[in-house]
Amino acid sequence: MTSPLRVSAAVADALADGRPVVALESTIISHGLPRPRNLEAAREFEEILRSRGVTAATIAVLDGVPRIGLDAEGVERIASEDMAKASVRDLPILSAKRISGATTVAATAYLASKAGVRVFATGGLGGVHRGAGQTFDESADLSALAISPVAVVSAGVKSVLDIGATLERLETLSVPVIGYRTTNFPSFWLRDSGHTIDWSVDSAAEIAEVMHSQDALGHGQGIVVANPIPLDQQWDPDEHDRVLAQAFAAAEAAGVHGKAVTPFLLGFIVDASGGKSLEVNLDIARNNVRLAADIAIAWSERASTRE
Repeated sequence: MTSPLRVSAAVADALADGRPVVALESTIISHGLPRPRNLEAAREFEEILRSRGVTAATIAVLDGVPRIGLDAEGVERIASEDMAKASVRDLPILSAKRISGATTVAATAYLASKAGVRVFATGGLGGVHRGAGQTFDESADLSALAISPVAVVSAGVKSVLDIGATLERLETLSVPVIGYRTTNFPSFWLRDSGHTIDWSVDSAAEIAEVMHSQDALGHGQGIVVANPIPLDQQWDPDEHDRVLAQAFAAAEAAGVHGKAVTPFLLGFIVDASGGKSLEVNLDIARNNVRLAADIAIAWSERASTRE
């Protein structure tokens, strides 16, 4: 069978030459940011990579075809069209129906790994939802990481989730979690969730070494690289806690349940914070893209040294 993926010429050439490539998700653009700010952000994230000599591989499904790397028109489409939010389970349906979709962390990691892209930058991971003991609500990001050998740079998981349970699930799935210059697991808008992790690294080169060791062991899982937002950029913790409590109370009062809870909470938080949470989101994404670029460069250099 021919591959269902369409890898852009720029990404294919970079992979063939052993040059650094970083995957970027499209859901953050289509669903996570308002228009026209989302298009500006998409272009900015790609430019951060290009300025460091790294090829950007923004991933989306366009007209049923998973695209690994988008041209300018493709980036504009994910920013302007109303697209489905596509996780891994949605990919065959989108393909069969020739429908476009913006890829979640799960789908982006899965497709990146299939294309041979080893580093992926996002904002925050999905995880185990609060109350999952009754609802069984858990993001597919976790199960996708268990089968996708990609280093995913994120600022932990959003504080609306059950962070402790998320870390337990990652352990059960044998997904390594590494703090970048920290053993405090971040909670997206804040540097410290109150949960610690066992391992930290001080450089992108160390992460590349872990990736190499993982390959040598035949360990097919991904790696979570937890990259806390700088202290001067994090959301004020007191304001964060106040707005978060308001958001949960509003969701309860509105009777919001199931998969609608997280979008409701995040939308409420943006409004209640006067857009502050959105600005922190963008700083988080920028920081993660920069670190992912460093890791991709270190991975490329390590590969060339082995040859």
